[in-house]
Amino acid sequence: MMSTPYNTPDRSQFTLERNAFGKLILTTESGVRFEAVVPVRAFPIQSPEVGISIVNTDSEEVGWVDQLADLAEPAQGLIRQELAAREFMPVIAQIVSVSSFSTPCTWTVETDRGRTDFVLRGDEDIRRIGKDNALLIADTHGIQYLVRDQFALNTASKKILDRFL
Repeated sequence: MMSTPYNTPDRSQFTLERNAFGKLILTTESGVRFEAVVPVRAFPIQSPEVGISIVNTDSEEVGWVDQLADLAEPAQGLIRQELAAREFMPVIAQIVSVSSFSTPCTWTVETDRGRTDFVLRGDEDIRRIGKDNALLIADTHGIQYLVRDQFALNTASKKILDRFL
């Protein structure tokens, strides 16, 4: 069990609101306020709706959400907005082409955010994650692209991907 800097029996009992500057403020059931808190997913890829920590400016956990869907509004909506603003991970739906089968090479992909090109520095920048068939692909700028299920891609995409795995 993690120790917390305040004495409250249940970290899941809190209210959230935005201040005039757009920052989240968490108020515990006992009335302790934490300004500029940030939600952080415990399992961002495998279980994005389960286990969300609310941390203060010192990165100390001041709140916890077991299941985001179980949280009452407006707190649920505020957390979803904050997470969407901080997380950027395009999901690859199709690999259109690659400039070469040796690295570095330029990939053209269709994502949930549209078509884009990125440079793959090396094969080691493609990582398997979890027990599922998911992959994380990092480009030269540090942007992480997610392939939710490599076997669900179309045949051409799978053939390209197989050359790098």
